[in-house]
Amino acid sequence: MGPIVLLHDLGFFFLSVERFITFLPRIMLLIVMAKAAGRSETIIISLGGSVLAPNQIDVDFLKQFRQLILKFVHNGDRFVIICGGGKTAREYQGAASRVVHTVPEDLDWLGIHATRLNGHLLRTIFREIAHAKLIKNPNEKINLKESEKVVVAAGWKPGRSTDYIAVLLAKNLGARTVINITNTDFVYDRDPSKFPDAKPLHQVSWKEFRKLIGVSRWSPGLNTPFDPVAAKVAEKMKLRVAVMGKDLGNLEDFLVGKAFRGTLIG
Repeated sequence: MGPIVLLHDLGFFFLSVERFITFLPRIMLLIVMAKAAGRSETIIISLGGSVLAPNQIDVDFLKQFRQLILKFVHNGDRFVIICGGGKTAREYQGAASRVVHTVPEDLDWLGIHATRLNGHLLRTIFREIAHAKLIKNPNEKINLKESEKVVVAAGWKPGRSTDYIAVLLAKNLGARTVINITNTDFVYDRDPSKFPDAKPLHQVSWKEFRKLIGVSRWSPGLNTPFDPVAAKVAEKMKLRVAVMGKDLGNLEDFLVGKAFRGTLIG
């Protein structure tokens, strides 16, 4: 058998079969390292509306969030970001309820449009690398150009929270992890607003999580670390959801695989 020709950097090496077998483990390692260096991943982020605008829009947070996303986009990652309605949604829902008797569907639509307003804000700050369309249906086929590294999604229809939409987007785009950035750093064993001795949980199964939140249905304005309906779907999909606060250094730690301050569900 003749020699085997390998291209290595800019030079050619001619190896006998015997020498090729000797070098094979090193060659395989180089291939693995090359793949790792050129990796790309689709990352789903469910950004709580209360993080984006706790009382008013947090411009400093948005500036830092944008810089962090751009850093990872430069490394080859793609992000799908969906933002909740937060205080904006609750203010509109509350105002309507003080004027007339409201029905859940109307309250849902107010929340949905609040998420779309927040979504347009996010798409605007990522305009140069964002998909041209704000995604409103998580099941639709999303055709992305190579340059579109950020996709922004918003509320869909009554009865479906942004957490639920994040899970459907993960299914649609083949993502395995959803990052849920909220106004609490952890999932706790009890409601920390009622029990000062509540203990943070660093990891919890979906079954344990659903038992902790104590509800199985979602309703407009429900304030839990993750929507109970979305939790059921995520469990079936074997998704991991990382729940964390708004500390962007902590988010970066999670993205690079370091220990992070938060709860991993699943």
